[in-house]
Amino acid sequence: MDLPPGTVFCTLSILTFSLGHEAAPSSRPVYFRALETALRTELFNTRNYSALQRPDQKVTTKVSLTLLTINELNIKEQLLSISGYLTVDWKDDRLSWSNRSDTSQDYTSINFLFSTEKYVWTPALIVENSIDDMSIISDNKIPMRITSGGRIHWSPSGIYKVSCESDITYYPLDSQTCIIKFSTRGYTQAEINLKLAAENPVDLSFYSSNGEWDLVTAIGYKSSDRERGGQSYSSLSFAITLRRRPLFHAINTIFPVILMAFLIPMVYKMPSDSGEKMGYCLTVLLAYAVYLSLISDNIPSTSMNVCYLSIYLGLTLTFSTISVNIVILIIDAYYKGDKEAPDWIDTICRKLCCHRGKCDTRINKVIPSDMDGGMNQHDIIAEILQTGENFEVEKLTYRQFSEILDQLFFVIYMIAITATTLIFLILLLVHYHSSL
Repeated sequence: MDLPPGTVFCTLSILTFSLGHEAAPSSRPVYFRALETALRTELFNTRNYSALQRPDQKVTTKVSLTLLTINELNIKEQLLSISGYLTVDWKDDRLSWSNRSDTSQDYTSINFLFSTEKYVWTPALIVENSIDDMSIISDNKIPMRITSGGRIHWSPSGIYKVSCESDITYYPLDSQTCIIKFSTRGYTQAEINLKLAAENPVDLSFYSSNGEWDLVTAIGYKSSDRERGGQSYSSLSFAITLRRRPLFHAINTIFPVILMAFLIPMVYKMPSDSGEKMGYCLTVLLAYAVYLSLISDNIPSTSMNVCYLSIYLGLTLTFSTISVNIVILIIDAYYKGDKEAPDWIDTICRKLCCHRGKCDTRINKVIPSDMDGGMNQHDIIAEILQTGENFEVEKLTYRQFSEILDQLFFVIYMIAITATTLIFLILLLVHYHSSL
């Protein structure tokens, strides 16, 4: 009578084990390879184990994530790439050998076995928001640890590239929260129930820091079940919050932008007859235009939110553009020389000058000696007007008008740029410190 090869091998292993331990029948059996081979034969062959059949009607699967590195967070492409591995844990009673009456011999000396997903049923998991690979998470070379109670521990590793919705409002001192979504595929929520590992859903013990991003938090949570094709599928999510390291961008982005902004008012301190006023103004404008295009290459094209840095650059670019037109008018007025300005310009500038106490250069008349020497120029003019005395006031020339415009717009631009810069810095710094 011909016997199957597996049966013959199992019988020989049992006989060998029995003969070798007749002297001490009551002692605990010692582990040896033939005993493990016999156990594998019994589990996978004798019991007709099938890797296509799930262990139970509803399998509870515990999942945790071990984060190794943050490879890349590209906010322009809205991409997060991490390296790590999942730890997946579930129970399969068909692979237990402790406290079972149907085992052919004592396997208590074997604490665990190793196998691969080729021979053992595994839950079909996918990364829902992956942009690189939408296939089932799988690694045939990663061994599974099977305990004597049928508990299976599996840790497939991989590089996960997921879509990450970027918030660019506070760039370059921004923080980003990216979510990695795992769910079952093929098996519905009634067949596989995903749960987070109770002790440590996200393990950072082996994490290596990134040069551009600080890891703020990494948490796992049970997300709402996904509906696909009218079926509900169990789902888990891991949220990773990263904050950009500030030093590089403070030196290479924020500091140069602010310095260039304060170059704009200085054009009004340059003499109009120097011949460099217009060239300086255009140089600052072009420098800002170039810098804006360079920064725009690193900012994602999205209308979900607006970057404060882009607003700041846009405002300073507007200030610089308006400044070019103002400088043209100032130079034009300067080269008209001593030609008298129109009456409406003269009236406005006269009121402005008298208000600032600079009427002494405008009055071509000796002030009456009987007037109080302690009176200011504005009060003296008002007194003369009330007495009806005739006096002559020197007419405003275009050259004087250009000098007044230089002084006026220097003050206006310095105040506007200082206020804009302070508001921009306060918004960035408040957000950065609130994320610490």
